[in-house]
This record gives sequence, C-alpha cells and structure tokens, in this order.
Amino acid sequence: MTTLPGLSLSAPQESLPQVPVSRTQDLPAGSEYRFEVPFSRSLGVKLLSGTAELFGTELAPHTKDPYTFSGIKAAIYTWHGCRLELSGETESEYTAEETQMMSYANAHFALENVRERAKASGQMGPRVLVVGPENAGKTSVVRILTAYAVKAGRQPVVVNLDPRQGMLSVPGSLTATTFASIVDVEEGWGSSPISGPSPVPVKMPLVYHYGLASPEEGKTFRPLVTRMALAVTSRLEEDAEAKTAGCIIDTPGAISHGKGGVYENIQHIISEFSVNVLLVLGSERLYSDMSRKFSNSPSEEPVSVIKLDKSGGCVDRDEPYMKQLRQSQIRAYFFGHGVNTLSPHTHWEDYSSVHIFKIVEEAKNTNRSFLPGDDDDGFASTTIYERVQPSPMIQNSLLAVTNADPNDKQEAIRDSSIMGYVYVADVEESKHKIRLLAPLSGRVPPHAMVLGSFPEDVADLVG
Repeated sequence: MTTLPGLSLSAPQESLPQVPVSRTQDLPAGSEYRFEVPFSRSLGVKLLSGTAELFGTELAPHTKDPYTFSGIKAAIYTWHGCRLELSGETESEYTAEETQMMSYANAHFALENVRERAKASGQMGPRVLVVGPENAGKTSVVRILTAYAVKAGRQPVVVNLDPRQGMLSVPGSLTATTFASIVDVEEGWGSSPISGPSPVPVKMPLVYHYGLASPEEGKTFRPLVTRMALAVTSRLEEDAEAKTAGCIIDTPGAISHGKGGVYENIQHIISEFSVNVLLVLGSERLYSDMSRKFSNSPSEEPVSVIKLDKSGGCVDRDEPYMKQLRQSQIRAYFFGHGVNTLSPHTHWEDYSSVHIFKIVEEAKNTNRSFLPGDDDDGFASTTIYERVQPSPMIQNSLLAVTNADPNDKQEAIRDSSIMGYVYVADVEESKHKIRLLAPLSGRVPPHAMVLGSFPEDVADLVG
C-alpha cells in the first residue's frame, strides 16, 4: 500500500534501505564456520585477523570489500584461529570443532611424498581417483587437494567426470584442466576463456560434451572417459611439471552404487587413467569392495585404496537446489559472475547453416555395450545421434559446438572436444531462422552441434 509523504507515522518496513548488519565470528584453532546461503540472499565475509581458508584456498586478510557468497553450502576452516566479519543473511550457520581437515591434509602430504619420489625417478606422479556416494563431499575434497597442491608449487591436472557438476564449463560436460594458479575463493574453480574474455587469470579446460545427467543413462560415458584419459596422459607426458603433480579425478556418485557388486565404470576409469591412488569417501561398503578388488591386483602398479571419512559439514543438496545451481552456472557462463560481467552476442542463423545432432536415449539403443574403437574391432556401430532440424521444441536449450565436421562419423563427433556452448534464444519457423546466444561475437562456426537432454532448458535467459 502506498501513502502520501507526511501522512504516515511509520513507513512500511520494506521501503527502508536495507543496510547489512555486520557481526564478528571468532573461530578457535582447528574449527570451521559452516554456512548455507540460498540464491535469494548473500553473505559477506572479511578476515579481520588470523588465517582461514575455504576449500583449501586462503582468504586474504584486511580486504577492502568482503568476499560475497550466494547459492552456496560451504565451510571456512582455520588452522590457528581467526576472527571473521560477517554481513548478510544465511539459511543456516554454525561453528563446528570436529572436522576432517586433518585427514584431508594428511592425504595431501602423502600425495606430496609420491610426487617427490616421482620427480626423483622421472616417473609420473599420483593419479588420484575420488569416489563415494552422492553428497559425500567428493568435489570439496578434490578442491582442497588441488588448492594444497598448487600452494606447494605443483601443477596438477584436475578431471571432472561428473556431468551434474560444472567445472570451468556448464553442467552436462566432462572437463580436464591444468591448475597452475590458486583456486578462486568466490567463483570456485575460477573462470575460463571458453565463455569469453575475463579480467582475472583463467584456466584453459579441455571440454567434452556428455549431455546426460548420469553415466548410467547412455553409451557414451566410457568412450569419453577413454578419450579424456588419452588427452590427459599425453599432457602429463609432455609437461614435466604436470607429470610430477599427476592428476586428481572427481566422479559422480552414481558410479559408486555398482550393479550387483560390480563397479564397471570405476574399473574403467582406473584402467584408462592408470589410477594408483583411490580415495573412498563416506561408504564402508564401497571401501571394503574396492579394497578386496584391488588389494591383490595383478597390475604392474598397485592401487592404494584409502578411506576418508565424510565431513560433518556435508549436507544433502536436493533437486530444486541443484536445478537452481545449474541454471546459475549457465547464466554465469554467458553473462559472467559478480563484478566480472560478460557481454554475449546473439546471431540469427539460417536453418541450413546449423547442423544439430541429438543424443539418442538409452532406450533407443541396442543392448550391446558401445566400446571405443568398436568399428576397428569389427563390431556393428550403435547409433549415437540422430540429426534434427531446428524447431520451437529446441528453444531455450544449450547446443555444444564441437570441433567436428557435420559430415564426420558419429564416433568422431562424440570424441571431439567442444569449442563452447550456444543458447537457442528463438526459432522462427516461417523464416527458417534460429537465434543463437554465443559468448563471443562473430558467426557461429558451421561445425556439428550436439543437443542433449541435460542440463534442462533455461527459460528467459535472453529477454
């Protein structure tokens, strides 16, 4: 209800300017401040004294502007004690004195010993695979181990095989990146030139498009793992620093359930990446199964299976939250994050200039497993894609622009890394035109573009 000036004794509360109320939080040594901030709110954090870190990355002291967090569930840990200044609102916050940071740090020091031995002998450093059920904190551990490795002067290759998590790309993709600079406190993994110019140091990821929510849904997960492993292994062999540091691999929780006690996807990843360190989080059964599987492994290099306890700060991320997170990541891909805004461009393209291949769902495929190189082995090829014409049905969806020619074999399109993503903003059937939103200006290259069923459509990304 609106009122004329001077006729109301008290103004409505919502009309007053909202001034963030600051408060201080003292953390004793070895404790952490755990917080959850919904997408509709924001939390500002300043480090006033002492030292503190978020997922292994240290907070800078006495900053002019606070670190700002929104749509996040995280924890700030201190080894020696600190004082924080907090402003804004959270959905949940508390201080915990029982944490798993010491065990994660011990895992880092163990990996450092492996790296030192590898450097002295000229061998490849640790190839670390992190497995566990959903919401066990796998990605948090990968970030911590990566941040500690970078602080120790290493340049590890980080591999994300979880299509539900976007790492330097949008969800639905699998990525590999060499980390030679610190992990960003606010933006997580940092920024990538795959979504346009950025004023902050960027990482150049190798990106493959998966386009499905789970590795159990299609027949392309294992071939892409093989392709990624070849690329990562080649990088490790060519780069002495990366070779010593090795790689750290994040995985989706779905592969840790197994089928009838058989963990085919885990075994495939271990085989392709020559994994020699297996970290198991949050599952006694999985640890027991992995220990039994690899304790007497006949392979040349044994696999060390190590159990890490799940952090008490891990919380379940329900589907509404994950959907909001995915949509936030897609918006950030095109428009930037916080003060680091980007300026995407829209282009009208003729139907004839775009070549869209839709991933064939599992139900349409044959029951035979689709293995990489099956054409060479004489097996009949499984249909991976079906070619589709632009229509209003694909509006608001993402298309992965591959480096493959549209006339290439389907296996070549599947195995191709991607240049980036475009968003279908509009389709005009009467004019046979499609409007695409791209991170950069210029025409969209006439390469094969892949349409998946994941992530879901994002409505109203462009007004």
